[in-house]
Amino acid sequence: MTYTADGGERVHLQPAPDRAHRIGRVHSVESCGAVDGPGLRFVVFVQGCPLRCRYCHNPDTWDARSGTEVTVGSLVAEIQQYVPYMKFSGGGVTVSGGEPLLQPDFVAALLAECRRLGIHTALDSSGFAPAERARPVLEQTDLLLLDIKQPSLLRHKALTGVDGRRPRTTARLAAAMGIPMWIRYVVVPGWTDDPADVESLADLVLTLPTVEKVELLPYHVLGRHKWDALGLPYALEGVEPPSEATMARIRQQLTHRGISVG
Repeated sequence: MTYTADGGERVHLQPAPDRAHRIGRVHSVESCGAVDGPGLRFVVFVQGCPLRCRYCHNPDTWDARSGTEVTVGSLVAEIQQYVPYMKFSGGGVTVSGGEPLLQPDFVAALLAECRRLGIHTALDSSGFAPAERARPVLEQTDLLLLDIKQPSLLRHKALTGVDGRRPRTTARLAAAMGIPMWIRYVVVPGWTDDPADVESLADLVLTLPTVEKVELLPYHVLGRHKWDALGLPYALEGVEPPSEATMARIRQQLTHRGISVG
């Protein structure tokens, strides 16, 4: 027994049979996340990522062969326990990673089930996927949290190890589909804080009519211990978090262009 989507009477809500048995690899879940979309959210961190971001705080999600195999049905059963909290706070379910678009069938099925239950869905993604992989997931997405790693295509590859054109294609696809977007931008001194980079970010955002705001995220070293545990040399050795003055300057630069900054 569980709650209905509106938080009312308890009834049985079983996943659609064709979706319930879809299997995906999951790194972990967070039952009451407060930073991955609006309200309190059940956050599913899927396993596997094609990017190798120099500032990644979850390098333990990179290996697509690791993690735990779970079914959509088992996740939905767990998610339904938290529906009242989601409804009270205006929250929902967010699929993050890793990179969710590496497992499009699983993620699309999970988000479709959440929508069937009236649960708001969000996708936290780098956008690094071909359109045919991204579209079915976006069709089940109420809010796209799109991580723009670096607006310069050349510097994007230096920072992440992959080409920056696919994220732009995904962004344009989501905008064409009318999906609200929050752009997430990590401010890394020496890598993404240059005024020219910020102007390029603004130029890109202003071509995407469904962007509601840009979230500026200061680089931090809280995941450094994971690199050490995995025996990986930390790629940004010696780089310190940005100063408050740098964050304020970038915020002002974007707001001056008419962009809302969260």
